[in-house]
Amino acid sequence: MKRVAIYPGSFDPFTNGHLNIIERGVKVFDNVIVAVAHNVSKKTIFTLDERVKIIREIFKGRPEVRVDYFQGLLVEYAKKLGTNIVLRGMRTVSDFEYELQMALSNKTLYPELETIFMVTESPHSHISSSLIKEIISLGGSAKEMVPEIVEKKLRKKLFKK
Repeated sequence: MKRVAIYPGSFDPFTNGHLNIIERGVKVFDNVIVAVAHNVSKKTIFTLDERVKIIREIFKGRPEVRVDYFQGLLVEYAKKLGTNIVLRGMRTVSDFEYELQMALSNKTLYPELETIFMVTESPHSHISSSLIKEIISLGGSAKEMVPEIVEKKLRKKLFKK
């Protein structure tokens, strides 16, 4: 039986920290599904479709990484896919507090669901999507923090306004 992990997030924008978790995740699991969350209450720079397309481009030719999207409860999405593993990346202690709360809530809703926490490696631990947006919007370079395609698309999007 294949071990399939769901790596959910908004990925707005996708960072090298996200990439780090996925690259390490495929060493532990047979497949990692990058599940882009559609959250209508969250204001995003990229549309859901744009985020999915960007991440698919990053993992083109990588069959062990699948990019999908979901709306609603993560536990329902996991049940639909027939998997019981969620992969979550953590950068800081405050991430752990939030992630623990989410993992315990998900476990209450779907007792078979296991959340695996992976600590982002130190070169990426300071990277956040909001930091990337701020750097780019102020004219800086984020080339060490995001894949090249992300910086290009984000720069185009932010300066189009």
